[in-house]
Amino acid sequence: MNTTQLECFLAVADCLNFSKAAERLRLTQPAVSHQIKSLEDELEVELFKRSSKSVRLTQEGHMFLQYAGDILKLSGLSKAQVKQCRKERPNFLSIGCRSVGDLRLMTPALERLRREDGSVLPLLKLVPMSALDNLLTEGEIQMILSFKETAPPNCSFRPLLDCPLACVCKEDHPLAAKEETDLESLKIPEMIASCPPPVCPPSLFALQGQLVTSRAPDQVIFCDNQEVLFTMVETGYAFALAVDIPPLRRPGLRYIPLKGCPPLSFGAVYLRGRSDTVLRRFLNLMEESLKSQVG
Repeated sequence: MNTTQLECFLAVADCLNFSKAAERLRLTQPAVSHQIKSLEDELEVELFKRSSKSVRLTQEGHMFLQYAGDILKLSGLSKAQVKQCRKERPNFLSIGCRSVGDLRLMTPALERLRREDGSVLPLLKLVPMSALDNLLTEGEIQMILSFKETAPPNCSFRPLLDCPLACVCKEDHPLAAKEETDLESLKIPEMIASCPPPVCPPSLFALQGQLVTSRAPDQVIFCDNQEVLFTMVETGYAFALAVDIPPLRRPGLRYIPLKGCPPLSFGAVYLRGRSDTVLRRFLNLMEESLKSQVG
C-alpha cells in the first residue's frame, strides 16, 4: 500500500467519479483506475461498484474509508517530522580517541568550537588503539590523533606538534638530576616501565627495546597502556621512555631529553577527501591551542 493509492481512493470516494478524481489529482483516468485496482488486489476486496452511469462505495469501501484518511495523514505527519528532524539535527563531528590524553589535548579546541558554532556537536569515541583504524576507514569516525609513523595508509595526516623523545622519571629518581641523557647512560640497574605497539610508536619501541634487552627480566615492568606506565613512573617504581607532549606533562615528573633522537610528528589523521569545513576549522583550533600551550 502506498500514498498514491490512498490519495486516489479518497478522491474517487469523494467525487464518486473517476474522471473528476483524475482531474483533481492531475493524473490520467487510466492511472487512477490502475491505482484503485492495485489497492483492491492488495486488500482482496472490491472497494467500488462501477457501472456505465455511476460509481459507489461497497460495504468494504465504506469500512476502508474510516481508516484511509488517517493513514494518509499519519504518513504526511511522519514525513514532515523526519524532515524537521533532519533540518534541526546537529552537525556532528565524530572523533576517535586512543586515550584520556587525547581527550585532554582536544578539550581547549572543543570548547572554542562550541563557543564559535553551537550547531556542531562532537561525538567522541574512546576505544582501543587497534579499533581506531577500522572505525576511520569505515567512516564511523572522521578523524583520530596519531603519530605520523603510525597513521593508517591511504589517509591524510596533518601535523600539529613535533614531540621530542624523553626519559621520564619521578623528581627524586636517581636520573632526575640529568639535563639530557642518551641510551647508553640509561643502561643502568634501575627498573624500567615499557609499553608494546601500537601503544608505543615503532621508533620509540625500538629504542625501548635496547634498554629492555640490556637488563634482567625482573628489572622490567611491562604495561598494557600509557596510563599504567605513567602510574608506575609517578609512584617511583620505574622510569620510562616516552614521547614528550608538553600539554600532557604530569606534575612531579622530570622529562629528560634523549640526545640524538629526532622528534616524532604528532597530528590528526582523516580519510583523504573527507575533510569538511567543520573538521578543518576544528583542526585549525587544535593547532592554535597546542602551539599556545607549548609556547
